[in-house]
Amino acid sequence: MSIRREGATHALGLILLLFIAAYTWRGKVRHGFFRQLSDHSTFMSPINSFVYLFSSVPSTPYLKPSLFPDLAPIKAQWETIRAEAVALHEASKIQAAGKYNDIGFNSFFRRGWRRFYLKWYDRPHPSAVAVCPKTLAILQNIPSVKAAMFAMLPPSGTLTLHRDPYAGSLRYHLGLETPNDDGCTIVVDGERYSWRDGEEVVFDETYLHWAENTTDKDRIILFCDIDRPMKYRWAQAVNHAMGVFLMRAAASPNEAGDRTRAGSESRVLQSVSDPAGRQAPEGLEPDSVLHREVAAVRRHLGGDFLVLLSLKSVLSVLSLKPSTQW
Repeated sequence: MSIRREGATHALGLILLLFIAAYTWRGKVRHGFFRQLSDHSTFMSPINSFVYLFSSVPSTPYLKPSLFPDLAPIKAQWETIRAEAVALHEASKIQAAGKYNDIGFNSFFRRGWRRFYLKWYDRPHPSAVAVCPKTLAILQNIPSVKAAMFAMLPPSGTLTLHRDPYAGSLRYHLGLETPNDDGCTIVVDGERYSWRDGEEVVFDETYLHWAENTTDKDRIILFCDIDRPMKYRWAQAVNHAMGVFLMRAAASPNEAGDRTRAGSESRVLQSVSDPAGRQAPEGLEPDSVLHREVAAVRRHLGGDFLVLLSLKSVLSVLSLKPSTQW
C-alpha cells in the first residue's frame, strides 16, 4: 500500500513539474533559473496551465483588439473617459497608496507609477462613483471588464521586468493623455508598443514585461483587467470564479471611504514591508505572533510577498488549509 501511495506521490510531483516547466519557460524573455524558483508564476503554474489549455484566444504576448468586440464602446468614447482622467490628474487624485495596502502594485510606487481605482473585481469604488460617473457608466455595461483604473507614469518613470500572477485575465490599455512618442513604451516578451492617445492595446500580462517613460510628459491610460475568453461555458465559469477568488484580495482604496475586500492580505503586506517591526500595520498588534511570522517570511523570501500570496491562493483553491497565521 505504501509503495502504491509513494508511486502516486511521485506521479503527482512529475505532473506538477511538467505544469511548471510548460508555463514558466514560455516566451522569449525569461527569468534565470533561481529567480524563477521564487517567482509567483511557479506556484500559479498548475492553475494557469488550465487557463491556457481552455483559452479560446491565442497564447501570444499581444492580442488583436478585434478579438474583443464587446470592448468597442470604450475606444468609441475615449474622449469622454479622458476628460474625467485629466480632471483627476489636475486635482492630484491619481496617486500612490497612502499605506502599504496595495498588494498588487506596491512596489511600482517607488518608481513613479500612480493610480486611481475605478473598480476591482467587485463593485465600483465609492470615490470613483463620485468623480468618474461617465467612465463607470461605460465600464459597467461591459461584463468582461473585471477591474479598471487610471494609471499614470511620469517622466523618467519605469516599471521593472515583471509578470502578473494569474492568466485568467488579459490586460487592456487605452491611451488617454500620452506623450505620443516612442520614448514612452511597454515591452512585452521583448516586443515594444508605444502608447498613443485614443489607441488601444491588449496583451497577456503573464509574459514578462516592463515599461518606461523617457519623455518629458506624463502618460495617463485607462488600465483594465478583462476576462480571458474560454472555449467552453463551464471553463469560463471556473475561470471567472478563480479570478474573483484570487484577485479580489488585491483591492486597495483610493480614499478612506472606499471599503475594499483586501482584508488580512493588505494588513499583512504592511507588516511585510516593515520587517524590522518599526511600525505595526492596521489590525495587527506590535510584535504580535502574526507580525513576527510574516517578518520572518519576508526575510526568507527576500521581499517577494506575491510568492507567499500565490502559494496561499493555490493551496486554498486545492481545498487545502494553509495556516491562518500566514
